[in-house]
Formats: sequence, structure tokens, C-alpha cells
Amino acid sequence: MRMLMKVQMDTEAANEAIRRGSLPKLMQGAFERIAPEAAYFTVENGCRTGYLFFDLADPSDLPVIAEPFFMELGAKIHYSPVMNREDLAKGLAALGADG
Repeated sequence: MRMLMKVQMDTEAANEAIRRGSLPKLMQGAFERIAPEAAYFTVENGCRTGYLFFDLADPSDLPVIAEPFFMELGAKIHYSPVMNREDLAKGLAALGADG
């Protein structure tokens, strides 16, 4: 299932991770674990925030994915299932076939 994971980083914890040089390593490890199809970074509510779009093969993978962000960055995590254009078209076609 395609998922969006929003990672909102605690500012002080992220600052410390930048000073230690561990933030790039943490992000690289996350990219290797989830192989996101897209990743975007911005500021939301005054916090560094990342949006990672990835395929979740098994829900039991969620702790492995999130815990480094919780432990290293004091992050707030939010998951949402999402669709791309093709998924939406397929879903709408199925809806139209039933109606």
C-alpha cells in the first residue's frame, strides 16, 4: 500500500543531530529502508518537516520505519494511505462500474 509519512522534527533535537552530523545518516538509513518514490522537505508550524511517499509491504514495518525518527529527533509522525493518478483512475473506474 502506498503511504505518506509526515515527519515533523523537534527543532532542538534536529539542531543537535545536525551539529553531531547524524541527521544525514539518519535520513540515508530511512531512504534505504523504505525506498521512497518521492521525498520532500519543508517547514511546517515552525518545524523541519519531511513528506516521504513509499510502498508499505507489511504494517509490522511501521515501528522499524518510525522509531529512528522518534528516538533521534523527537519527531511527530503521521501516516496516511495515499493514491497516485493511476490508483485514483482505477478506483473511479471501479466506482463507475458499480453505479
